[in-house]
Amino acid sequence: MSRAADRLRMVLNHLDGATAPIRASPTSGQTFTYSPPQKLRYSFDTGILTPEQRLFYEENGFLLIKNLVSETDIDRFRKEFERICRQEVKVPGLIVMRDVAIAKSEFVPDQRAVSKLQDFQEDAELFRYCALPQILKYVESFTGPNIMAMHTMLINKPPDAGKKTSRHPMHQDLHYFPFRPSDRIVCAWTAMEKVTRQNGCLVVLPGTHKGTLQEHDYPDWEGGVNKMYHGVQDYDPDHPRLYVEMEKGDTVFFHPLLIHGSGMNQTQGFRKAISCHYASSDCYYIDVRGTTQENIESEVKEIVKKKYGINAVAFKDTWAFRGRLVQGERTSL
Repeated sequence: MSRAADRLRMVLNHLDGATAPIRASPTSGQTFTYSPPQKLRYSFDTGILTPEQRLFYEENGFLLIKNLVSETDIDRFRKEFERICRQEVKVPGLIVMRDVAIAKSEFVPDQRAVSKLQDFQEDAELFRYCALPQILKYVESFTGPNIMAMHTMLINKPPDAGKKTSRHPMHQDLHYFPFRPSDRIVCAWTAMEKVTRQNGCLVVLPGTHKGTLQEHDYPDWEGGVNKMYHGVQDYDPDHPRLYVEMEKGDTVFFHPLLIHGSGMNQTQGFRKAISCHYASSDCYYIDVRGTTQENIESEVKEIVKKKYGINAVAFKDTWAFRGRLVQGERTSL
């Protein structure tokens, strides 16, 4: 490690341990009080993240780790996805989402394209991703040692049919979650193949994780919008944005308040990624009634009613039912 990195680590150690203000000795008859910065808000010192990585996440709200998931694991996830698309395996609770405009499926020609698998916690093969040790060691840096896998997805962005329905509006993931605190939630998003601007990589607005949860709803797009693809209703379009291009196996970790989305897939192939949202099991549920999250609560309840025939279900219970402990103890969630 460079001398600069050593010095930075020493400074961070002092910041993490600082509790009391430092008072200067009076000079020229005047007293000055210096209060040192608080310890870093968004990550823990677990020995995994370098000081530079912790500061980068603190300022930007995301962190890219190269070549974290093996090609062997990714190929296994891909094969399981294919089996599900061909209906060779039935997964309890799995939500299969199809693009509103793509009539041609990747594996089943007479069906609309599967654009996303959601809630695969009951599929042992896909759920292996959520418990990969190399993923969890980074997750712990953001959530602490007690880790719940709360939300699982395999995204299969299809080639755009010309109506721009393959894009995902800019949004904050916290809009979907009735649990807090937000700083103890993190998403791991792994590229299952090379991801570029051409096939619709993630685009992030660095630093927006420091803001608050914004109002979300369906954008007014001419070509239509896929189910549950809510977007931030009011954000600064001039805010600097970064396109997160990735290689197969690269993983990006990001805060649930970070505003992000993805563009159209302008290639002829499907773009795949697998992801899991994790939360500390010390997190707690909140009542979203009377907040900007009421619209997503209503939509989720309607889906539960349609899928399971259950009329009265609490929003938080739909999450408690899906959450799975992957490390430590289940203390709250």
